[in-house]
Amino acid sequence: MDLKRASRRVVALSAAFSAALVVVAAPASAADDRVVTVVSEADRAAALAHWTPERMRQWVGEEWLPPAEKIGREWDGRVPPGVGRLFFTAEPGVDGSCTATVVPSSSKDVAFTAGHCVNGGLDRYDNPIKIVNVVFVPGYDHGAAPHGVFAARAFAWSGTYPGPMSGTDDDAVIALDPVGGRHVADVAGTQDISFDELPSTVDTTMLGYPVSKAAGGEALFSCVRPATLEVNSVNTTWNTDCDLAGGSSGGPWLRNFDPATGKGTLFSVTSRGTMTEDGVTTDLSGAAFTEPVRNLYERAGEL
Repeated sequence: MDLKRASRRVVALSAAFSAALVVVAAPASAADDRVVTVVSEADRAAALAHWTPERMRQWVGEEWLPPAEKIGREWDGRVPPGVGRLFFTAEPGVDGSCTATVVPSSSKDVAFTAGHCVNGGLDRYDNPIKIVNVVFVPGYDHGAAPHGVFAARAFAWSGTYPGPMSGTDDDAVIALDPVGGRHVADVAGTQDISFDELPSTVDTTMLGYPVSKAAGGEALFSCVRPATLEVNSVNTTWNTDCDLAGGSSGGPWLRNFDPATGKGTLFSVTSRGTMTEDGVTTDLSGAAFTEPVRNLYERAGEL
């Protein structure tokens, strides 16, 4: 892990509390400009069998949880359209969760999240960590799955994404199987997404399912904060002082958010956070969208 200061560390904020998930970055090996994983029908069925309602409710990572958020607040009311909790397993058997958002697509089956939620990187022996049992639950709330549980049939990240230790192009798209013949966009709604150039400060609503002592990932939390653009020699990121814990990775950063409709425009997702020795998140960052990520999104309906 990168060290920002001696007592703080910068970590990817998926809630899979295993050091193996963030040991080193997996090199991208895309035949084109994407790295695509196709999930077999048997593996999709296994994912749905694995993530029973009981397992979803009971899984909160390890016994130790980070302290409750002080800036982030539990969402009051119905979960905004398209937002939900993403569950997965990192082989050889570490369950985890992130956040994802349904976005418009030609297939009506696409959700957008952070790259490290589906890219496990390499373990300490340089073996790829395979991510399996990927399911998405839009509208998740204390174990309830009001729109159903959607298995991933494929997921992809840009060939420019170096892996979980990097914040560059830390984005991914997930193609979901319909449930009962209905597409996720039709039953759960969508959030708009934009790749427009933005001012250096944006009023932002951030959403996520942090696995902290506040709710253990069982409820949606939000921060409403200004996001500022930071450009350096390594990457370009949006940054805020939001304190959502692990599990918020992949959660949408929305501008022009309308509380009445619950809709806004996604311009980044939660990627990394700075964490103190006590497990308190002091800030969040999200990768600024690039042309490779735009291309990834525009082709997501093909998955």
